[in-house]
Amino acid sequence: MELSGKTVIVTGGFGALGMVVAEAVAASGAKVALVDRADAPGTLGANMTAFAGRDLTDPADAARTIDEIAERLGALYGLVNIAGGFRWETLKDGDVATWDLMFRINLKTAVCASKAALLHLLKAKSGRIVNIGAGAAAKAGLGMGAYAASKAGVAKLTEALSEEVKGEGINVNAILPSIIDTPANRKDMPKADFSKWVTPEAIADVIVFLLSEKSQAITGASIPVPGQM
Repeated sequence: MELSGKTVIVTGGFGALGMVVAEAVAASGAKVALVDRADAPGTLGANMTAFAGRDLTDPADAARTIDEIAERLGALYGLVNIAGGFRWETLKDGDVATWDLMFRINLKTAVCASKAALLHLLKAKSGRIVNIGAGAAAKAGLGMGAYAASKAGVAKLTEALSEEVKGEGINVNAILPSIIDTPANRKDMPKADFSKWVTPEAIADVIVFLLSEKSQAITGASIPVPGQM
């Protein structure tokens, strides 16, 4: 299997996308650490370990968590930064605090987790970081200013970090999904054509590829994964 025996961290691992990605990565042979601020789900599949109640906006907690994962599961190979969230509101009627929230949960989590993971990846001279950006980062729609700005930050983090670690055996990439077909999104947009949205399973396939050796020629990329949008 493509990721046999490798240790991969999935942040936001208890969410709709995180769980699907974790399952796909585990099915490729990896030992998967699911990191989340929430309580752990009742049951996890084989080769999956929960690390619940972790605050990845706190650099110290992020470092402790990733050190613990490496100690328990073995040398770190991959980090998938899925932790994040979404808020829709206009600037006129919204709250400036929403901008802080979006940057904290969408960008700062990726910054703190990546910084903590780097200590391990640089030591091994090998590894992959995959960030979850958003198609909206390229063109923000109505009410999506704070969200899109935070995801644009994820794209720039990806570019800058990939340059920082070139020659170290570490690849850093991002994917840019359109609307993801999750129960929450279906509830929020009940009249939408769900068949056009990108599925978590399709996103997971791209992430597994980016974690694998087959992607060794790709780094610093922000790859659109739009489904049929």
